[in-house]
Parts: sequence; structure tokens; C-alpha cells
Amino acid sequence: MRYFITGASGWIGSAVSRELIAAGHRVSGLARSDASAEAMASFGADVVRGSLTDPDVLRDAASAADGVVHLAFTHDFNDFETASAINQAAVEAIASALEGSGKTLAIASGVAGLVQGRPATENDAGERPVLRQATERYVLALAGRGIRPLSLRFAPTVHGTGGDHGFIKTIAQIARQHGVSGYIGDGSARWAAVHRDDAAHLARLALESSEPGGVVHAVGEEGVPTKVIAEAVGARLGVPTASIAAEDAVEHFDWIGRFFGQDFSATSDITRARYGWEPTHPTLLEDIAAGGYDVPRADAA
Repeated sequence: MRYFITGASGWIGSAVSRELIAAGHRVSGLARSDASAEAMASFGADVVRGSLTDPDVLRDAASAADGVVHLAFTHDFNDFETASAINQAAVEAIASALEGSGKTLAIASGVAGLVQGRPATENDAGERPVLRQATERYVLALAGRGIRPLSLRFAPTVHGTGGDHGFIKTIAQIARQHGVSGYIGDGSARWAAVHRDDAAHLARLALESSEPGGVVHAVGEEGVPTKVIAEAVGARLGVPTASIAAEDAVEHFDWIGRFFGQDFSATSDITRARYGWEPTHPTLLEDIAAGGYDVPRADAA
């Protein structure tokens, strides 16, 4: 099978690309820069030059593929509405090329913010009018237009060693900057987690499956308390751990302060039973302890 992947050179996309190529599939990836193109070529992917704002490029690449995996996203947390609009337009362009083909359109979504007060499940449907939940609802409805939809809901932290610049790296950078590894309130809010290689393996299983599609939870750990995450970061960086009052969260953590105190736990029981998936790679705390999120001191030589 030939898969067209947006975000193929990214943290998750590169792992998914390698997983598919190792299984004998052919991958073409969207590249908007020379660096992205070189990265994709290094692990054997074909390069399609363009960006999420090039609908003709997206349609042509989707038409030439047996399935599409849309993982790219403009992560501007200060203007998420614009980022979401760009994402939606890109998905619509891809869908227009796949309509009536029976091909798979898989998109990256997330478990964060789906429900409050309990872990999210695959049966939960986000009701927010913006962000990626709206695009997920659009994609799942494409089953009625002759497209096999997959929503790959990733845990808020897809961790590993050697290049993750996501939420946990940001938390570590803030801990180094302030000289204290903070958590918000009592630190009982929990974040689901998954190792990126486990997530990539699950993506391949879902793509190759004869199941009709639907929601997939890439969740290896249901929820790691944010206090425990902060303690692990502090122990690794050699800085103390402390509670940050909720009213001071944004001042201390900047933009991530709006999220770090929220409970983003989720299960993956349905996904595991459907695809026979079992995570086998290190946990989030093991990756932190192994140095995956080390941040050098500013005065380090």
C-alpha cells in the first residue's frame, strides 16, 4: 500500500512513516522545507513539496495514494482558531480527492478535553466547536461519502528520547528556567501518555485493519499525576519541586499553564481489544529518568 502522510518528518509522523516502511508499505510525505524533505528521504519516504495551505498539492497526493494519514498541524497555541481553520481546510481538500474511493483517511486528534471528571473513552465525542474535535466529527461523518475514516486520538504526551519538543519538554524547560519543577495546585490532575513507537505501531495496525474505521485511542498509560511528572523532571534536572497556585499558573508556565492543571486522562481498552495492541516501550517516567527531557543549564559550558 502507498500512504500519503502530512507531518511525515515530525515527532509522531517520522515514527509512523518508519513503521509503515518497515512493514513493506510505501510512504510519500508532505514537506514544506528542505530540512523536512531531507529528513524524509533519509528514512526512505518519497517527498511531496508543499504545505497545508496548498489544496491542489494535497488533492493530487491524496489521489495518488491508497490511504492518507494527516498528522501535520500548525501548533500556534496563541491562535488556535486560525490553526484549526487551516487544518479543517486541508482535511476538506484531502477528502474531496478520496470521496467514493473507499480509501482510508486517518487524522491526528487527541484525548485531551473530551470529558471532565473521568478518563475519556473511545465512545466519548468531544462537543467543543473549535480545535481538532470539530475536524474529527467532520472526518468520522465521511463514512457516508465512501471514505474509511480513522481518528487517531493521541495522548497529550507522546513521549520518547531523542527529539520530542512537546509538552513535557516545555515543562522541563520551564523548570530549568525557574529553578523549580512546578505542578499546579495539589498536582492530582492526570495526563495520559504513550510512547511514540507504541503509537506508531498502533497507527499501522489500524491502517491495515479490515475494521470499518472510527476512533482509536493511542494511550499507553491512563493518567500520570502532574505532581509525579514534576517530581520526575525535578529529580532528573536536580531542581526542587513545588506547587504553583492556579491563579499564578499562566505567569509561571506561560501558555502551557492553561493546560497543565487540567485532567487529561483516558483509557484505550476498546482500542486494545479491537486491534490486539499492547504497549511495550518505556513509560513516561522511565523516559524522563533516562534523560529524554534533559535541558542544560544556561551557564553550562
